[in-house]
Amino acid sequence: MNTDSLFQPFKLKTLNMKNRLVMAPMTRAFSPNGIPTADVATYYEKRAAGDVGLILSEGTVIDRPASGNDANVPHFYGEKALAGWAGVIDSVHGAGGQMGPQIWHMGIMQDHHSGWLPPTPFEGPSGFVTPGVAKGQAMTESDIADTIAAYGRAAADAKRLGFDCVEIHGAHGYLIDQFFWAELNHRTDQYGGKTIAERNRFGVEVIKEVRRQVGEDFAVIIRLSQFKQTDYNFKLATNPIEMEAWLNPLVDAGADILHCSQRRFWDAEFEGSDLNFAGWAKKLTGAATITVGSVGLTGEFMAAFKGEASQPASLDELLRRLDRGDFDLVGVGRPLLADPNWVQKIQEGRTDELKGFTKEALMTLV
Repeated sequence: MNTDSLFQPFKLKTLNMKNRLVMAPMTRAFSPNGIPTADVATYYEKRAAGDVGLILSEGTVIDRPASGNDANVPHFYGEKALAGWAGVIDSVHGAGGQMGPQIWHMGIMQDHHSGWLPPTPFEGPSGFVTPGVAKGQAMTESDIADTIAAYGRAAADAKRLGFDCVEIHGAHGYLIDQFFWAELNHRTDQYGGKTIAERNRFGVEVIKEVRRQVGEDFAVIIRLSQFKQTDYNFKLATNPIEMEAWLNPLVDAGADILHCSQRRFWDAEFEGSDLNFAGWAKKLTGAATITVGSVGLTGEFMAAFKGEASQPASLDELLRRLDRGDFDLVGVGRPLLADPNWVQKIQEGRTDELKGFTKEALMTLV
């Protein structure tokens, strides 16, 4: 493989990346009571030392009582948690890396298997956890305003602590995505509507507040997905016209980079073109995009939870699309979760040293 295109620098506002490879956010839940530990800092520091161009943290929840469903998912608020994150970013910078936190509100969730529950009921646009299944409570306009402000505070703290960018989690059926999704958003006020352009308002306002808090020169990313964890074949936008109506307002609001989550990066988004989600997003908006989904492995992420192992896979198709200009950056998940030196091995052609992935890798911080 000629991997030269993966190792070109990328610059955008506060990002000054040595290559095009991004560590995708992957929930680890190794932060007791929401406080990142020294082990968490070391975990990210190893990826920076391994020459990852940009590290995006695991999802880290914002300052709302029911923003998370797991006591060990890290917080991005409060003195102790932010001190932990200060240690993380100092370690990453010390190893020559760049990093942004992924700020997150889970919305209405199923209860965690541990039995832990947040202090208040889960909240979402209309009180549904899945289509037709009520749980938690519908957010009032006051709740929405407070939540938007909490996203802004988290972004401002990221900048204050010295992070290089911030990513907003707007994918995978979590809160912002619940507002996008007609089956979960039945609101009749300004945060609802029959079209994706109308249901976009909450996401747009979150981005505007984040942008207001961090200023124009700080890089802002939003992670998006068509699929839901309860329906892998679902599409919010069923054609390019709908996708344009969904994505362009997010870019206009202040998103610099669209992080386009797919289960498999090679899947075409619409009939008649082999462009994937990131390819269409870049074509329709002109914004920079990150592609992600089973990069470097034979199997996809959700299968790992069922015990299915994955083996190293060719990057030829990824490189063909990158060379064609379909997207700007490449998100890598499980290979970097299992091996902090994956990037260096790819660059140096040490493919015989690449590791596969099994669910056991989820159990420890390597």
